[in-house]
Amino acid sequence: MTMNHETVTAAVDHEGDRRQPTLVFVHGTNSSSSSWTGLTNELALRGHRSVAVDLPGHGHEGFFPRAYQAPQDLGALAVEPSPLAGVTLDDYAERVVDVVRRARRHGPVILVGASQGGVTVSRVGNAVPDLLERVVYVAAYCCVDLPNMAAYLETPENGDSLLAEVLRVQVGDPAVLGVNRINWRSADPSAFRGIRECLAGDFDDEGVSRMFNMLEPDEPVGIPLAEARGEARTWGRIPRTYVRFTLDRLVPPALQDRFISEADRLTPDNPTDVRSVAAPHVGPFGRPELVEIFDGLAGR
Repeated sequence: MTMNHETVTAAVDHEGDRRQPTLVFVHGTNSSSSSWTGLTNELALRGHRSVAVDLPGHGHEGFFPRAYQAPQDLGALAVEPSPLAGVTLDDYAERVVDVVRRARRHGPVILVGASQGGVTVSRVGNAVPDLLERVVYVAAYCCVDLPNMAAYLETPENGDSLLAEVLRVQVGDPAVLGVNRINWRSADPSAFRGIRECLAGDFDDEGVSRMFNMLEPDEPVGIPLAEARGEARTWGRIPRTYVRFTLDRLVPPALQDRFISEADRLTPDNPTDVRSVAAPHVGPFGRPELVEIFDGLAGR
């Protein structure tokens, strides 16, 4: 069989395309795939493939209680049932594994999680390590020594967390609802200020309001309690990067550093690639420093 120049070029281009990684992004609590839009748009303009996943009950499946709308009915909001009750970390991992399998048909996969999305990344890493080129944690929970997110909330390294500012606007009894329900539309000005300090740092009022309108009220109550440790024989084989947010007041830098240290002790032959960005918890993820990090990880 004789191949002309055009055929050879096409074959080389196709092989090159198959080596181009796909970045798969997993959002954090009370969020959705839209949180990654600024980053994925810029990466696309730089020639990179990426997809942001909506976890079950989020994004296009998101639930906004009738009582959450304006005018709000706080009494009804405290008791309105949620379809997210009963959704588990297994469900989250299954959704992401399916996306990883589909993306892997076209080349390497880099799996990225932010905040609570880190526990899903670890679960997926345990399940399908051979399908992942790298895992990346962005100011994310990376459980190693302790079994779950809830255990890390009780550690000294989490002592400076301002999570209590968010919980000030929690509505209803999580044990009854099966979800942690946050009223991001609270009219309490002190709650507005406290949540901004926790999540958004120096965002102006308009930026904080946009953030509130992107966040979703319900998150399954069982996610922070689910087993989420990365295992040395599976997850521990995958190259990993941790992107530290040095201005984070939800997952403090000291806790981020604990995650890194524990991972490195578990897999001394596979140390964490650590990057630091002066950002609050919610980024935003499209900020130039993060674009450059992922541009580099994906390979220009």
